[in-house]
Amino acid sequence: MPAYAERLPEFLSKIQPSEIFPTADRYGEPEGKPMVARVYKGDEQLGLVYITTDVVGTRGYSSKPIDTMVALANDGTIAGAKLVAHNEPIVLIGIPQERVDKFIDNYIGLNFLTDPPKPGVAPADIISGATVTLMVINDSLQRSVKAIAHEYKLGTAQVAEAGAAGEAAVEVQTRPRRAVGMEKQDIQSWNALLEQKAIAKLHMTVDEVNKLFEQNGKEGSAEHAEKGPGSDTFVDMYVTVVSQPSIGKSLLGEAGWENLQRRLKPGQQAVLVAGEGRYSWKGSGYVRGGIFDRIEMIQGETTFRFTDAQHERVVALAAEGAPAFKEVSWFTIPEDIQFDAAEPWRLQLMIQRVLGVNEKAFVTTDLDYELPQGYYVDDPNAEPVSVTVAAAPVEETKKLANQTAGIVDAATENSESNQLWKQVWQAKQGQIIVVGIALAILLLVFMFQDWIVRYEKWYDRFRICFLTFTLFYIGWYTQAQLSVVNTLTLFSAILTDFHWEFFLMDPLVFILWLFTAATMLLWNRGTFCGWLCPFGSLQELTNRIAKKMGVKQITVPHLLHTRLSAVKYVIFFGLLAVSLYDLGMAEHFAEIEPFKTAIILKFMREWWFVLFAVALLVAGLFIERFFCRYLCPLGAAIAIPARFRIFDWLRRYKMCGNPCQICTHECPVQAIAPEGDIHPNECIQCLHCQVMYHHDKRCPQVVATNKKKQKQAAAKAEHETQQEQVVHFVKPDSEKRIAVEK
Repeated sequence: MPAYAERLPEFLSKIQPSEIFPTADRYGEPEGKPMVARVYKGDEQLGLVYITTDVVGTRGYSSKPIDTMVALANDGTIAGAKLVAHNEPIVLIGIPQERVDKFIDNYIGLNFLTDPPKPGVAPADIISGATVTLMVINDSLQRSVKAIAHEYKLGTAQVAEAGAAGEAAVEVQTRPRRAVGMEKQDIQSWNALLEQKAIAKLHMTVDEVNKLFEQNGKEGSAEHAEKGPGSDTFVDMYVTVVSQPSIGKSLLGEAGWENLQRRLKPGQQAVLVAGEGRYSWKGSGYVRGGIFDRIEMIQGETTFRFTDAQHERVVALAAEGAPAFKEVSWFTIPEDIQFDAAEPWRLQLMIQRVLGVNEKAFVTTDLDYELPQGYYVDDPNAEPVSVTVAAAPVEETKKLANQTAGIVDAATENSESNQLWKQVWQAKQGQIIVVGIALAILLLVFMFQDWIVRYEKWYDRFRICFLTFTLFYIGWYTQAQLSVVNTLTLFSAILTDFHWEFFLMDPLVFILWLFTAATMLLWNRGTFCGWLCPFGSLQELTNRIAKKMGVKQITVPHLLHTRLSAVKYVIFFGLLAVSLYDLGMAEHFAEIEPFKTAIILKFMREWWFVLFAVALLVAGLFIERFFCRYLCPLGAAIAIPARFRIFDWLRRYKMCGNPCQICTHECPVQAIAPEGDIHPNECIQCLHCQVMYHHDKRCPQVVATNKKKQKQAAAKAEHETQQEQVVHFVKPDSEKRIAVEK
């Protein structure tokens, strides 16, 4: 049995029944495992409520629960849902609360008993702008609803009413599990495969799509209707199991079939998708992020999307009579996915409609597929499949039959939760590659800094370009701004319940932390603070613009600078102390970082937050990186372990600091003491001092050395000239002496 939490009682007194379940006036006593409370209107039971973390163990980036209260009606419909507690830094850093509330509201009215959920995808908001926290909430909501509905037999009253109306009772039967038949290998035409339903087809007209969006009910959907004649084809879509030899050889030809076989692992299957019409089933998501976000494979509780790693484009189909499709590809089923190609499944097409600059509407439609008889065999070694049958319309029976395995249990709970972070990494594959390349370039710059800094202008332009990339791509686009909240979360997790998967939930943040942790032992905290911090980049770039405009810079006296530099350490240890008492409170105090306002929310926030962030940037116009120097708790946090760096890569001369003070005066963050020592806790690895170290016009040591070399070279040249003159005069005398002797 799973070890259920019992957090429901503490929230029942805080949330009024009518807040979570309209028309309800009281709760019953908490009961059961997992714990629920029945909801009443007078003496009539309307349904029940529960907390998601009492049912499933999915946790967010903070490694703490994200508690959502859910109300289910007696028929299984979600009557209400509300985020009641969390310690989630992703919410605090980057997601406006109203967006979370709006996202959860999309679930209200859904019934997962009659309309099976789509894990990791629904509602549409998660497609248009996925964040880790929303994916966690989505996962815990869907899995908990199914578990509660199963455990407390929700929806059974409807079955009883159907029986009273004269319909046949719903019953569960078993049949042998199917396997793809590999013996059938005859070549067939396109029409023959269609007639046998070995290829399934979805056809939608413009009118049908417009009607779907009208039923969707999202404001503005109907006003942005698809233009053109209503009978025009919006999309024609075809799917099939192309790893079945007869189908595969017919559609791909011998060469294409052999290519597919080379890609497939033993027992692995593949499907083919082809399409024509106005709407592209491929979309462009796979170009940006490597994921085909418009199509989803669904079989029972198993759902997944394909990535470009599983994709192979097909130029033309080989089957006789096959149309010339605009888009046709085959996909291998991921090895870690439990999917039986011979069992019924469906391909869900997501159709999107642009309503405004930042707003879209989404609807979905399903293309059911079942391998026809003759193309599969019964597998006597596998467990039988349970199917639900009833005297219902054909479409509903088919839908029920497509649900093979059902409810989440203790054996699969952990594995399903662990799969969530893998889905996130897969969805952000493109971003991971781009950031990985950038980190590799930065690593090369540090490794070969002695050579690179000799090219002053080229290096300065490179730094500007990299800081711009950090601000716009890492910060404003991918929103991978590290925060002291991440550090506090790590401390809390180590002291309580540490699990790697919690920190793997945001791949870019994880990669940046890993890179920072590794490199600060080589180059101190400067690898992040000086190059990879979006807000630090924003400060430096705005300061450069200010200098170009003639803004006079303020040099803080060394003694005062040293005292002010300690403030950020006081702030960090204060936040750390508060986090040990209450992590949520510490996360709110961490708003001293303007990262959420300036980077994540792009200044679209309450005016006092915006004013604070702007004030810090204005201060940075006169004192470069003002916030980094004196207030940043994250900089303080990563400066402490950086004291244990292995190497000291920044080179210095004996005369640095005595008498030369050029680097001391020109260090952008005053990390060099008047005595010439570089303070590693304050250094941002901008390498300006190393540019000066090799500068042949500004560094006194280099100038003196070059002059000495020039004098030595001149003296050597003069000596060689004198030697040549001696040889010239000696040679004629020798010749005269030889002539006289003769």
